Amino acid sequence: MNSSAETVAHKGKKRPAYIKSAAILVTLIAGVYILHALHETLIPLLFAVLVSILLFPVCERLERWKFPRILAIILSILLFIVIIAALIWLVTIQVGAFADEIPRLTQKAEVLLEQTTAMVERYFNVSRTEQVSRAKGYLINALAESRTTLLNTVMATTGTLATATLVPLYVFFFLLYRDFFRRFVHKAFHKVPKYKLNTILNKIYEVIQSYLAGLVLVIFIVGVLNTIGLLILGIDYAVFFGFLAAFLILIPYIGILIGSLFPALMSIITEDSAWYAAGVIGVMSFVQFLEGNFITPNIVGSKVSINPLAAIVMLLLGGQLWGLPGLILALPLTAILKVILDANKSTEPFGFLLGEPGKEVQEEKEKERVQVQEVRENRRRPGNPQRSKRKPRSKTQKEDKGFEVTPVDEPLSIAKEALEGTDLVIKTAENKPNPPKRRRPQRRKPRPGNDGNPGAPKNSGDQDS
Repeated sequence: MNSSAETVAHKGKKRPAYIKSAAILVTLIAGVYILHALHETLIPLLFAVLVSILLFPVCERLERWKFPRILAIILSILLFIVIIAALIWLVTIQVGAFADEIPRLTQKAEVLLEQTTAMVERYFNVSRTEQVSRAKGYLINALAESRTTLLNTVMATTGTLATATLVPLYVFFFLLYRDFFRRFVHKAFHKVPKYKLNTILNKIYEVIQSYLAGLVLVIFIVGVLNTIGLLILGIDYAVFFGFLAAFLILIPYIGILIGSLFPALMSIITEDSAWYAAGVIGVMSFVQFLEGNFITPNIVGSKVSINPLAAIVMLLLGGQLWGLPGLILALPLTAILKVILDANKSTEPFGFLLGEPGKEVQEEKEKERVQVQEVRENRRRPGNPQRSKRKPRSKTQKEDKGFEVTPVDEPLSIAKEALEGTDLVIKTAENKPNPPKRRRPQRRKPRPGNDGNPGAPKNSGDQDS
């Protein structure tokens, strides 16, 4: 009996704040360690989830055309593989043509290097031998420092490519058992209302679908614009460099600028003037301006609303955790995390922190406006019991012959006026409790006299008196 009472009392007590903080910190550390230790398994699984969401509309359309589900899934995966293989073939052709020009580029690079050393010797009084020795020292140090990084990158890339062959298999099973996985989610979170869980799942699907499909179209449009700009400037291999910079927009805000460095260096080597390099950077910057302000917002839409600061931080964390795959997966995973955080009231402030400030504030104002409108409609409803409630009298309230006027002397905010009503409430005296009714006097019936006349007195004594 005492143990049960102690258990109930222990449940009623609140845990200290430092215990909760320590538990959250330990959970985060354990989660990061697991993500890092199992990256070779988790990265293909996450890519398979994204590809499955991307191929789901194609598979669903084939199923509507009376294709069996297994056949529809196989055809969708084959279509995706053919597209990826065609892109790799085009890139290989461009790289092969670029490799044939390496001897010519090397000769021009030597001439440019000779001009640079002569300029440094003339204006800075540094001899060529000293320049060469310093350059060799910097090169040796850079190679020594980058050796470990290069080996780790090659090993990670090799392991990722080896496990990437499992992605089509994962995609097949994800599409085949999609209804089974949905039921599993409902069973795992059975305490959450079913409609709310379906809303969260549908929103996650819409966010990832719009992000991936829109990203493919944005890459194509940006690649075409980059190619046109480089062709106007007369840069060699404009198609290759244009679409290379377009693919680098997978790294938001800085990817296309990184991609502009390669054609800029190419223009310095192949052209006689450095203004071509400035023109390349200017064209790429203008295309990035169009992409960030017009192309991506109108195509991808407002589904993925993550502010630039949160995006950059997540990209850095993803790159440190998983390298290049982490950079690609950072934004979709952040968008999914924001949807989950927004669905829970206790974690909604963190989702608000990840979103775009302008959009989040606008959504909050819209929610407040809708709530105020609902309150007004409820108050105006004739059957609402709150409508007939009388407001308490204030000290400044005036009374005049059966009429009461509720003044609005104190300054009220807009929200309070919307909630409590802004119109003057005029109440008549009929709303007061009715006074007690006056009893009507009853008329006594006269008693009959001796002679039978009702109005005659009973006897002579009564008559004399």
